Amino acid sequence: MPYEAQRDGTTGKSPSPQARSLPLGRQRDFAVFWAAQTLSVLGDSFALIALPLLVLETTGSLARMGLLTAVGGAASVVAAVFAGVVVDRVDRRRLLIGCDLVRMVLYGVIPLAWLFGPRVWLLYAVLPVCEAVGMLFAVGYVTVVRGLVGTGRLTEANGRLNATAAAAGVLGPACAGVVAAWTGPATAVGVDAASFGVSALCTFFVRFRSRPSEAPERTGLWRDLRTGVAFLRGHPVLRSLTVLLFVFSFLTLGLNDLVIYHLKHDLGHDDGTVGTVLAVGALGTIAGALLVARVRRRLGFGAVWTGSVALCGLAFAGLGWARDVPAVALLTAVFLACGGMAGTCSMSLRQEVTPEPLLGRVTSAFWTLHYSAAPLGAAALTWAADHHGTAPVGLLAGTACVLVAGAALFTPIRHS
Repeated sequence: MPYEAQRDGTTGKSPSPQARSLPLGRQRDFAVFWAAQTLSVLGDSFALIALPLLVLETTGSLARMGLLTAVGGAASVVAAVFAGVVVDRVDRRRLLIGCDLVRMVLYGVIPLAWLFGPRVWLLYAVLPVCEAVGMLFAVGYVTVVRGLVGTGRLTEANGRLNATAAAAGVLGPACAGVVAAWTGPATAVGVDAASFGVSALCTFFVRFRSRPSEAPERTGLWRDLRTGVAFLRGHPVLRSLTVLLFVFSFLTLGLNDLVIYHLKHDLGHDDGTVGTVLAVGALGTIAGALLVARVRRRLGFGAVWTGSVALCGLAFAGLGWARDVPAVALLTAVFLACGGMAGTCSMSLRQEVTPEPLLGRVTSAFWTLHYSAAPLGAAALTWAADHHGTAPVGLLAGTACVLVAGAALFTPIRHS
């Protein structure tokens, strides 16, 4: 399929280089896109709470809640494999708008169906499709940021996007819980649907930089899937990042579960305390995302990424030994702040060095490879903590994270 030039929905013009050189606060297209992305994340966060509550209200079954989550997660993983191929073959602006509209319609069907009585089977049909479409949206949005703000402001732009995404990730579940308590989970799903509609409307008014209009060489699906992996393998820094993040993700995906278990089982606190600690952790994510551009400009990519991973390891190692709530909250915030800084740096570097026509496939391959073993790591971490305690398991995993940072010093990451 030929690449289509992306155009504004009303003016037909792309943002000029002069516009992309302005401070982010004065770039109209980025501001509108930022709002659209925040609304989309807010919608995802609503669904994260509203749909399980709807299952629980209807069936009273924890197992069926878990099954719904598993089905949605599996659909997202499968979609990640093919998302990059799709994103690189189509008009990305239309794809983003289409993804939001599809989720608006599908989630909107649920409260309408509930007017005539519960239809639990509908949730198992809708959520996998919405999760797969959400993965397409996630890959697509990564590919358009460079065209909006230019290479020089990528880290700052990604930091702002990640900061508001973290805030929406906290606000969304809280608001969904309030709406569900007042009017029922079905209404909360309806609010979720509306957020995607507003996001689509915002994206309609964003002007994206035009992409090359000439048709690329047509290739088969399997070759397209291998293209992203081949680029990662051929780029020394991205190759090292992929391998080290594979290990880091394996070690750390179960962090939230470990924090919850430590607070409730080891320290004997209630759900309210858990919520407070995780909210403080989210503030750490926001702070790291807002600081990362300034820190990277001063220290460079290698120092920021390596130092952030090392601090993550130190915070993780201390979590199980912390005996009071403020200490647990502080260590959680440090871990999430540094993890956010490392993640924003790696995403920005990948956007900077990847050719525009390959950005979707490279992003998809990067995410798929370095997260592929993370669920197994989370299961192993929580099993070990259940049998041997959070303190030794946290110390072991944290030490391994520090070793990952040390290993980075012997790779091209150090000088990148």
